[in-house]
This record gives sequence, C-alpha cells and structure tokens, in this order.
Amino acid sequence: MTLRNSYPPLEVPDVSLQEFVLGRAEALGPHCDRTALVCAATGRSVTYGELLDGADRIAAGLAARGVGRGDVAAVFAPNSPAYPVVFFGILTAGAAATTANALYTPGELGYQLRDSGARVLFTVHAALERARAAVSQDGVRVTEIVLMDAAPATAGPASLGSAAGTVIETALADWLADRTTLTPQVTVHGDDLAVLPYSSGTTGRPKGVMLTHRNLVANTLQSLPLGRLDEGSVALAVLPLFHIYGITAIMSMTLYRRASVVTMPRFDLEALLSAIQEHRVDHVSVAPPLALVLAKHPAVDAYDLRSVAIVLSAAAPLSAEVAEAVQKRLGCTVLQGFGLTESSPALLGIPHDRPEIDRGSVGVLLPGVEARLVDPATGTDAAPGAAGELWCRGPNIMSGYLGNPTATAEVLDADGYLHTGDLVTVDAHGVFHVVDRLKELIKYHGYQVAPAELEAVLLTHPGIADAAVIGVLDADGQEVPMAFVVRAPVSPGPAHELPDLPGGPELLDEEAVMAYVAARLAPQKKVRRVAFLDAIPKSAAGKILRRELRALPEAGAAAPHEH
Repeated sequence: MTLRNSYPPLEVPDVSLQEFVLGRAEALGPHCDRTALVCAATGRSVTYGELLDGADRIAAGLAARGVGRGDVAAVFAPNSPAYPVVFFGILTAGAAATTANALYTPGELGYQLRDSGARVLFTVHAALERARAAVSQDGVRVTEIVLMDAAPATAGPASLGSAAGTVIETALADWLADRTTLTPQVTVHGDDLAVLPYSSGTTGRPKGVMLTHRNLVANTLQSLPLGRLDEGSVALAVLPLFHIYGITAIMSMTLYRRASVVTMPRFDLEALLSAIQEHRVDHVSVAPPLALVLAKHPAVDAYDLRSVAIVLSAAAPLSAEVAEAVQKRLGCTVLQGFGLTESSPALLGIPHDRPEIDRGSVGVLLPGVEARLVDPATGTDAAPGAAGELWCRGPNIMSGYLGNPTATAEVLDADGYLHTGDLVTVDAHGVFHVVDRLKELIKYHGYQVAPAELEAVLLTHPGIADAAVIGVLDADGQEVPMAFVVRAPVSPGPAHELPDLPGGPELLDEEAVMAYVAARLAPQKKVRRVAFLDAIPKSAAGKILRRELRALPEAGAAAPHEH
C-alpha cells in the first residue's frame, strides 16, 4: 500500500540548485545589499550581492583550470561565510561539490578524494597539513589546494609533490580579486550531479551519494514546512555545512528565503548562546545532544534567547520529553525531521503549523514523498498499526552510489523506493514514529559512524584477533560506538613487536583499544565502550550477528567512557 500526504502535487522547477537558491544579479534587485552570511566568531559578513559575485569568480577560476561539467571539487573546511560562496561557486562552474568532514584524518580525506575523483581541494590553514597528507596519497587526482582563509603571518605559497604530480597552493582571495577571467556560461540540467556527500548507507564503508540538482531543489522545497523562514529571519549554522542536513535545511532553505545565516566554525556553548542573543537568531537547527543541552544546561538561563521561534532537530531521534522541555524553557516551537543523505535528506517532518502532532514523532510525509511500510520478514506490506521498514520515493531520492551499482541495488529498488533500514509505525493521522533500526549505521551526535570502518581499524591492531562494533546507549540515551574485541593469542616474541601494546597483548585493555582507534579516525568515530569476548558471534556465512551482541549484558545501558 502506497502512503501519500495531503499536500498538493510538488512542482519542481528544472533549474540548477544555485540558480534556484541565488538566481542572478538582476533577480536579486533590492536583496543585493541584504546580509546573507555572517561569522559569529569574527563578525565578518557577506551580502547577497557579494555571495553571487564570489560564486561567479570561483566558477571562473575553476573554468580557467579546466574544471567544469562532469568534474568534482572538494570542500574540507569548518563553517564560515566563505563556505557557501565556494559551494555555490563549484556548482556555478557546472562541477559537483564533494563535501568532507572538517575533522577527517588524512587517511579518511584521502579515501574520499580518491573515490570522488576530485581535482581541486578547498580548505583552511588549520586543516592544511592534513590536506597535504591526503593529496599526496596514491590515486588522488587533486592538483591544487585553495586556502579559503587568510594566511598566518608565517605562511606563504607552497607546492608539494603527489602521485598526480605537483600540487600548488593558492589563496581564495586571489581568485576573488581576479577580474580578468569570465564566468563560464554552463548549461546545467536537473539530472546533473550537484553534490557528492559520503554516507555509509545502511551498511559498509562510506560511499559517494550522487545527489542531482533536481534532488536538492526538490528537497529544499519539500523542507520549507519545517520552519517559518522569511526575509527577516536569522538562522544559526552550528551544525556542519558539509553534512547534507546543513546543505539543505540550513544553507539552501535560508538563502532561498533571502534570510541570513550566522555561521559558527565549531561548537562552543557560550559562543552559541551569545550568537543567538547578539544576532537575534530565530531558527536553530540542532541534533538531539544539543537539544538536550538547551533543555538542561544552566548556562542557557544567562542569555536572552527570546528571539528563538523554531528549533528543528534531526539526524537522530529526539524524545518527546526533551522536545517539550526545550519548548517550555525557550518559549519556542520544536520540530523534528527525519531523512537520510540518500534522500537529500528530508522525508518526514513535523510542520510548523501542526501543533497537535506528538513532538516525539518524526511527523508526516513531506510534499512529494510517497512511502510504504514493509514487513522485513515477508517483503509484503506491514499489517495496519504494525511496524515495518520505511520505503520512500520522490524527486529527492539519490540517483545511486558513485561507482557502486551493487550497493545501489541493495537500497534502491526498481520502483524507485529507497529502503531506509528504519522500522517505523504510522497512525491513522499519517504521523510516523521510528521504533527500531535494521541497518548497522550508528548515529553519534548526528554523525554517521560505520561499524565496518571501525572494525577495519581495530583489526589492524596486532593484539586484536577479531572485533565487532555496534551502537549502544549512553547514560543520556544517545547512541555511541561500542567495540567487542577478541584478544590475539599471546605472542612468544619480544614485546617490541607490539609497539602499541607494551608488554604484549595480554595487557590490551579498554583504554588501549579506545586510544588506538582515536589516533586513526575523526573524533566522532571514537570507540566509547569496549568489552572483551572469547569469540564474535557470526552466521555460517561469516556475517557478524549484531543482534546477539546487543543482547549481551555488556551492551546494556551504561555511562560510556568519555575521552
């Protein structure tokens, strides 16, 4: 049975994302001098006219380097006013943007650069050493690193070698100052690749999610009920703009409405509260851990947050109790959204004009989205009122995983339904609740953590014979990665053969395992709990039986070991 919403049919214009969001200079008219972006840390601001002009100049710079339609450029940076300028500049050139987690290690970044085929990398000085190490890896095609921020006094232009040859380093300011190169006139079609974020999907290692211009234009329109944005609105971008949540729900939605975006380069509670107070922020997008802070932290009472009208929570489930506590404390409306990177991302949400909907639900189907609830055991429609796996289709669903038709076929069927891997229920009013998860993916503070990636790192440790990772709940009810480890047999050789384990594998403990992973992956991927087993439960085919791991006493709710 196909489930539909009560919205009128969704009309998706056949234009590029940057044309849809920004338009052209003549269309901006009186909005040219309106503030589009402002940095909470420095106060630096960018008008809509400057945003459009900067995007054009970046497109011109890319075109001068032969980067255009069919190519990929990468962005590896924290939030700043420069981020949307670069992002829309890449799209204006006809290229696709692959957005990388600003906390990635060189190995993680190198994997994404290599897999995506990116030719230019935009980054900042704080990440430059990691960027240099990443582009020097075999198979990476990057030939130029562009620095988006001002250079420290001791820094200067440089070049370095890589497998692809010499990689030069230039300043974004020089691109923006160039008045000699014309903006390319590129015809972009709705089905052209626009953004290539990386997601683990339902299982496995990160894969490039191919999102077209049509996908993102559609989802920007579909997401509009999840707020009350207008020209006087101010939205806070504390969640990362490299994440599809940030790209669509913060950057595209806000700029499409000609409102202002206040960017924060990193999370700091005092800075966040100060930014809301100073800039009179009325729309705040959060993940559940930040909602919990707004509900409970005593520092919140020291600031004037009366401007906040909407708090939108997504990326992981939010309890009704926390949502209602935030509403009561801030005097605002808390909404919840649900989606995946593969759906651009929003599929479901609580519209701002539906106060009767349970705040602990994920709301209703958004405009243009159709759904089925499927019994995972039978592959047929779930019985009325029963939980089923959520399948969705609509104009926002990805075209597939880059270079991976097998993985694409596992989640995207012939009828266009995306199999989300989430078990949900739906009531007679069309309101959905997430009740369980079929997929392996762990959501740590809104970030995607693939168990397979952590397991691969753990298995490189000489003192570990086998390992499996699952998500478990911490004392605050948030999901964290937990590793089950099988120690390697004690080696008769000298201790120096195991440099990470002074004294040999018999001394492998929780601290050593967590430190080993922390040294090799981004902070959100750190293992927070460890248990030791004699063997990892597996099926006859060798598949890890994660349900058996979740049933073990060691996986029960407990406060994680924080680092």
